[in-house]
Amino acid sequence: MRFGFWLPVFGGWLRNVENEQMEATWDYARRLALRAEDLGYSLSLIAELNLNDIKGVEAPSLDAWSTAAALAAVTKKLELMVAVRPTFHNPALLAKQAANIDHISNGRLTLNVVSSWWADEATKYGIAFDQHDDRYARTSEWLDVIDGCWSRQNFSYSGGYYKIADNVLSPKPVSQPRPRLYAGGESETAKNLIAQKCDAYLMHGDDPATVGKKIADMRIRREELGLPPLVYGIAAYAIVRDSEAEAKKEVERITNVQQSARGYANYQQWITGSNLEQKISLEDYSVSNRGLRSGLVGTPEKIDERLQEFADVGVDLVLLQSSPQLEEMERFSAQVMRPGI
Repeated sequence: MRFGFWLPVFGGWLRNVENEQMEATWDYARRLALRAEDLGYSLSLIAELNLNDIKGVEAPSLDAWSTAAALAAVTKKLELMVAVRPTFHNPALLAKQAANIDHISNGRLTLNVVSSWWADEATKYGIAFDQHDDRYARTSEWLDVIDGCWSRQNFSYSGGYYKIADNVLSPKPVSQPRPRLYAGGESETAKNLIAQKCDAYLMHGDDPATVGKKIADMRIRREELGLPPLVYGIAAYAIVRDSEAEAKKEVERITNVQQSARGYANYQQWITGSNLEQKISLEDYSVSNRGLRSGLVGTPEKIDERLQEFADVGVDLVLLQSSPQLEEMERFSAQVMRPGI
């Protein structure tokens, strides 16, 4: 099992905690990524939003693609999984940009393809906002174009959303046959698209039994298409403590939800703009991506047992959030990952 982490491009993950001691700055992102390599983490997910949906739209947030390019130049081992939203990027131009960053990183760039959900953000940046199924129809064409530009010279395409004539893209990505394409989604539309055109399936936090059912379902879809197995990853919020009482106290601190928090209106747009399988609780509001549902909370021994349960149902990758990120990642590495042991 590999361990990755979400780069805190929004200055934290807790919607109702004002200052999480991890500022949304390039300096912090750089220090965190470099230290993560030393601690044994293999991957960082760099989220793409032009507005801050955690701390409120007026709060700072880092641009994903310029941050990824900068990290590609200063890191040595870390896989850089950059979120990309088709509605915000022409696919042929993005293919060129991604191929260049892939060369800077010597083959460490991957993409997390996200069909946009935030209508207000699109409006503020002058981007047309499609409805749910239209977004996925666009994403399907977008994936065809980016794959074609990466894999073939003089590639042409004619679809409902994109038309490409005789594309020339040099150099092609270092990663072959292409940089890995991750994606997540819980609607039937999303799952069918991911099974057909992506390489990995990312899930929000959930218990191992629920995650296992999702993986089994995606395996069937993939097998029916005659395609190789997907990689499976989950989101998780980690709280490692020496006792269960200490862990419970920390959960109580971070889930003291205030509905007046600045990110609450944006969170409501995410719920209504996404077709989710489960009802969302106010606890889920407090910690993004349903991270607490994964259950990586407690003593190292308890978390070890939980991770084994995830491995048993087919999870390959755990994408961690924590607060404050650097200090908690140090603890998780030393007490759970235990590199070198």
